[in-house]
Amino acid sequence: MLECVVNISEGRDPGLIEGMVASCGSSLLDLHADADHNRSVATLVGTSAPRNLAWWALENLDLGAHAGVHPRLGTIDVVPFVPLGEASMADAIAARDSFCAWAATELGIPCFLYGPERSLPTVRREAFRGLVPDTGPTVAHPRAGAICAGARGPLVAWNLWIDGIDLATTRTVASLVRTDTIRTLGLQTGHHTQVSVNLVDPVRTGPDVAHDAIVAALPPGARVLRSELVGLVPRAALARIDPARWSELDLDDSRTIEARLAG
Repeated sequence: MLECVVNISEGRDPGLIEGMVASCGSSLLDLHADADHNRSVATLVGTSAPRNLAWWALENLDLGAHAGVHPRLGTIDVVPFVPLGEASMADAIAARDSFCAWAATELGIPCFLYGPERSLPTVRREAFRGLVPDTGPTVAHPRAGAICAGARGPLVAWNLWIDGIDLATTRTVASLVRTDTIRTLGLQTGHHTQVSVNLVDPVRTGPDVAHDAIVAALPPGARVLRSELVGLVPRAALARIDPARWSELDLDDSRTIEARLAG
């Protein structure tokens, strides 16, 4: 079984969000929409729903009209395939490569690969700046931009809202806690700032570890307002965290991948 966590550059318009949900059908396990990021994260099962959602995005969204605090290369911004159960990383890579060939041929959108070849941050830094698309046109699609298509293990996306510091200081805090398993961005979200976190090995380094590292890096007078899980969390990552901290970290067993698959 393969999971696919598609990041779409739209998170504000209720009608468009409803259209996203409809395009995914019964393969949708979770959809998280964020107005500040202007981004939605759809957690899907299988390989058909990501293509349906990509078609929908191509027909309904325009990157030229997009504004949001989260960086993006395209309307169908990130499409990672994740092996679950008996599936292997080779299965995820095959699904990724098949998706990219389809997106290039059917949608006319360039795709950049990440996974064994390179990291997603590398693609974001170097795309069209020395790094050419792996499939599709060599220039961005006029409405859809480009796609970052990946093959990776389970990842936890998680945000921490901060009060009492400006964006520059938040970016400094974000840089201080980065490790090989914690990727961070410092963002402005309304009247507050946010450390946006990707935990690339969540069993080894979970939201509790990231939370405590960020708190320790805050200057005097700054405080954490709240945490937010984006999408779903592997049950193995949740199991290693003291249940007394789940509420503080915006975690719950009902929001595990396994619980949604069972439901």
